[in-house]
Amino acid sequence: MGRKSSKLYVGMDVHKESIDLAVAEEGGEVRHHGRIGGDMNALGRAVRKLESSGRALVFVYEAGPCGFGIYRNLTARGHACWVVAPSNTPRRVRDRIKTDRRDSLKLAGLARAGELTPIYVPDVGDEAMRDLVRSREDALVVQRQARQRLTALLLRNDVRYTGKTAWTTAHRCWIARVTLPQPAQRLAFEEYVQTVEEASARVQRLTQSIEQQLAQWRWRAVVTALQACRGIQLIHAVRIVAELGDLSRFGHARQLMSYLGLIPTEDSSGEHRHQGAITKAGNSSARRALVEAAWAYRHAAKVSHVIARRQAPAPKAARDIAWKAQVRLCARFRRLSARGVNRNKIVVAIARELAGFVWAIARPIKPV
Repeated sequence: MGRKSSKLYVGMDVHKESIDLAVAEEGGEVRHHGRIGGDMNALGRAVRKLESSGRALVFVYEAGPCGFGIYRNLTARGHACWVVAPSNTPRRVRDRIKTDRRDSLKLAGLARAGELTPIYVPDVGDEAMRDLVRSREDALVVQRQARQRLTALLLRNDVRYTGKTAWTTAHRCWIARVTLPQPAQRLAFEEYVQTVEEASARVQRLTQSIEQQLAQWRWRAVVTALQACRGIQLIHAVRIVAELGDLSRFGHARQLMSYLGLIPTEDSSGEHRHQGAITKAGNSSARRALVEAAWAYRHAAKVSHVIARRQAPAPKAARDIAWKAQVRLCARFRRLSARGVNRNKIVVAIARELAGFVWAIARPIKPV
């Protein structure tokens, strides 16, 4: 049977155990289709029933903890599927009733009206690398918390490290020589030390795993090119690319800055124009990575031996853009500092411009 010319928009409110379905016909009503189980078998049966109508099906659901399995299942069957960000779904201010049924009806109606913008869905391999990178971020959080707890125990007992930098080789040797007076405290101290060492070993293992997986990743050329930038080392580069995916989908650098939430909020009306803090929309992990990298531009522009070693395998075009970024951003950091601008605001401003240079380097490079 050939498909009818009209489309059938299917809104799905997806949960772990259930999926509510609603359908919206072009020029027709929006109605609730039913509730099914949350597994792929139940979805497959519902899709086959909808396919019997002969219409072109467009499925839409909000991104959530269930991931992109539904998207990949439906696109493999030849159907259009939109995954939308919940924060970008229009909502009525006075709407105080929220149910799964109403949410599915709303998604179907908004999709038919053209008021939804699908998000970028990563490739399976890209998502796997992103999961590995995020696991390392989680391990870093655990490591930091373990170190803070150990430091707090020592401080409560007035045991202070007099060296310059904590968690260096010298600091670890000092910790190994620390002895607390009470047996119970010594037990607690040793447990905290063991926790720190285990967390550090986990971070190291995940770092090595990322380096190993990078050799087979299709975006390794982009990762190599981004390391030409000051402040962007290997793990930073992998993190940025894993979170953002294909940067060529951004038509202009300003689109990437907006996606990262690095542009200021604005409340303007008539002659009044007010800009506030950054929006913090979009991908927070990539935004943090760029902000961390931006601190490197507080020093004078210079290609150190460390940067030169990273730049060696990068293409010349990437090295040229990276040097242009250094000259511009280091000078801007100094100018803003001389004006007395808050240091954190300066770093965010530098990160915003750095995102533009990252876009310029990565955009022309194709996956391998």
